[in-house]
Amino acid sequence: MRLAANGLHLLSAVLLGALTAVADLVFLLVALPLRSRPRVRAAAARLATLEARRLGVEVRGYDGATAQRYLAQRVPFGLLGLLVVALLALGMGAGTQLAWAWAGGRPFDGMTPSVPLVLYAVVGGGVLLFLILSGVAGVHSLERSLAARALGPDPTEALRHRIAELAETRAGIVAAVDSERRRIERDLHDGLQQRLVAMGMLIGRARRGRAPELLDQAHEEAQRALAELREVAWRVYPSGLDSLGLGEALAGVAERSGVPVRVRCELAARPPMAVETAAYFVVCEAVTNAAKHTAATLITVDVAEHGTMIDVRIEDDGGGGADPAGGGLSGLARRVAAQDGRFTVTSPPGGPTVIRAELPCG
Repeated sequence: MRLAANGLHLLSAVLLGALTAVADLVFLLVALPLRSRPRVRAAAARLATLEARRLGVEVRGYDGATAQRYLAQRVPFGLLGLLVVALLALGMGAGTQLAWAWAGGRPFDGMTPSVPLVLYAVVGGGVLLFLILSGVAGVHSLERSLAARALGPDPTEALRHRIAELAETRAGIVAAVDSERRRIERDLHDGLQQRLVAMGMLIGRARRGRAPELLDQAHEEAQRALAELREVAWRVYPSGLDSLGLGEALAGVAERSGVPVRVRCELAARPPMAVETAAYFVVCEAVTNAAKHTAATLITVDVAEHGTMIDVRIEDDGGGGADPAGGGLSGLARRVAAQDGRFTVTSPPGGPTVIRAELPCG
């Protein structure tokens, strides 16, 4: 079923390309005396852009002269596609007439149906159909190649851009790791270390004065220190992610949050560990930021699978105004970019704030 749908889509694309080739030919013939005028070149550029969109080809910036050359080069391919589609229509018409006549026991073009003749017609028609459909696919491939070469980005430039992007991503990862280390050190120094020092002082005073209430205070400080240590450990890496999976790890984030969090995680299978970890930290940081800075009363987390992408969406009903260039969000953007994903933040004044990460998992 899917193969038939793809075939029909390909056939319609070639037929549409044939019709637009005729229109392009008419445009080029009419505009030939005026081809150097700015309006004519702008019209050619628009036609070329429409052709590129039809073929699904990424385009770069090009001038009107380049567009005119491309339109002139694609006309023969479009007319070839028209010829192939016409042959397909003629063949299907002749095959239908032959089958109709022989099914009624009548001769077709002087040929009376017999077993060898029927086999010859079926095999020969199948081979011709295969060749014509191969021609349809070939014409479409030629059109895409021509558009990519004439209108698409230069491969060398694309490679340079990719190298620069990877270098920037690597630098971003290093910066994000350093920032995370500084934050962990700060949490340990300002939180856990201070609680342990206070607990030691309380125990010392209790030993000297034998005061039970001081021991109770020391016990409470020990419980808080353990809770903070557990929180820091989860921020470093959630151990439950390995054994329980992303859904259960996100449920743990919701339980520890001071703001109600609604989590919906619908994945057919576990994604790669790197993708799962990135998705977890995106949700964890977004929930923490919303609880601290937005006065939100509800945070909604949706994790879904769309094709080869994992879509992570966090929305809160707070006051909005989140800065994508802030330390936490920019670190998340770098983490997502390291997985070749996309990261967006929408946070108008007054809210709501929507943080979305799209991570490839194919």
